[in-house]
Amino acid sequence: MSHQPDESVQQISTPRQHTALAHPLRQRLLFALSTRPSTISRLAAQLGANKGSVSHHLRVLCEAGLVQAAGTRRVRGGTEKYYRRTAERLHVAEPQAEGTAALFGAVAQELDRSPVDHLMTLRHLRLSPAKAARLAEALAALVDEAEEDPEGEPVHGLLVTLYQQAGA
Repeated sequence: MSHQPDESVQQISTPRQHTALAHPLRQRLLFALSTRPSTISRLAAQLGANKGSVSHHLRVLCEAGLVQAAGTRRVRGGTEKYYRRTAERLHVAEPQAEGTAALFGAVAQELDRSPVDHLMTLRHLRLSPAKAARLAEALAALVDEAEEDPEGEPVHGLLVTLYQQAGA
């Protein structure tokens, strides 16, 4: 029985991909492109960044194979180029410190720009390995099974992590 790879998940393994993920704005561009294709101008406005910076970071993401061109549209004065993610989700099998730091930096920037109050909780629990595994499975299921509302509703970010403290 052959198992087909999930085309909606992109495996992150190359140095170029890890380098691309090691910048908060590139992470935020990936967040922004998770809902629909967009243009440099739209992304710059959405993220509060300048177009030159967005263009540079999109190029890095394209070279790493994480983003690709998604067509063009004629507008007065020229052509707008659209970009989209190459996969719905990324799977980083061996996370690197720079990418993790960039992810948290990107989330911090997103929280700072959020128009509504957000929930952030950090709790440290003593758990047996079996209990930690069950909690991780339950959290993953909760995230995977969350039902989305139709387009037009606000997009919410959800970051869930369970880790064992070093030396504890």
